[in-house]
Amino acid sequence: MSIQALYTAATGMNSMQAKLDVISNNLANAETTGFKSARANFEDLFYRQEKYPGAQDSASQYTPVGIAYGTGSRVQSTQNNFTQGSLQQTGNSLDVAIQGNGFFQVKDPSGTIYYTRAGNFSQNAAGNIVVGSANIGRLLEPAITIPNDASNITVNAEGVVSYRTPTSQTLQQAGTIQLANFINPQGLLQLGENLFQETDASGTAQTANPGQTGMGTTQQGSLEQSNVDPVGSLIDLITTQRAFEMNSQTIKAGDEAMQTITGLFR
Repeated sequence: MSIQALYTAATGMNSMQAKLDVISNNLANAETTGFKSARANFEDLFYRQEKYPGAQDSASQYTPVGIAYGTGSRVQSTQNNFTQGSLQQTGNSLDVAIQGNGFFQVKDPSGTIYYTRAGNFSQNAAGNIVVGSANIGRLLEPAITIPNDASNITVNAEGVVSYRTPTSQTLQQAGTIQLANFINPQGLLQLGENLFQETDASGTAQTANPGQTGMGTTQQGSLEQSNVDPVGSLIDLITTQRAFEMNSQTIKAGDEAMQTITGLFR
């Protein structure tokens, strides 16, 4: 029995270590633009059944409960929290935040479409709106190009990008930012660099202009902040640490019991 306690407690320590990894990543990204916090979900492992509920006893009566010994826990999944992060005003005309549902679409140089909530855009040498490095950044999809001599760049709530030029004070439209959404955003693949990728679990991207068919609206001059709750994460960190310590104490108790048993045979 003590040997089983060692294995069971070890699974608990592994589970708490995994949860600690998730919490540490959340805290490390507490200031990352558009970051979505995650949580670890757990499930219990196989049970060793010594008596099944409803088994007949010696008097042919059905037992109301059985005897089962669990063998520990494991990580079932890690799940992102896609709730809205707070918006921080930056005053930068190419900073755009999404208020509500949806993701910006960006195209990698390889042609792959990725999705992000980080709207810290810039222009490359050709005047294209990109996210990331101004020289090798990923293009906003569909592509929007603004002349280098443009001024008074505006993005309205419906994603329409407009500008003025020195030769004309009339607003000219450069294009419209389209957003994408998914039936199951939890199924998106996280890649780092604030990027997500479509998977069979997420479903196919459904695109629309901001403010249409359930999409959020765009807000110029703002960035969506990380939705990590630092206080809640620190509390979770403490409880995880205590759970790890309790499992280690179980291993210690099981080891001492085995030493006691071994000593009986000396």
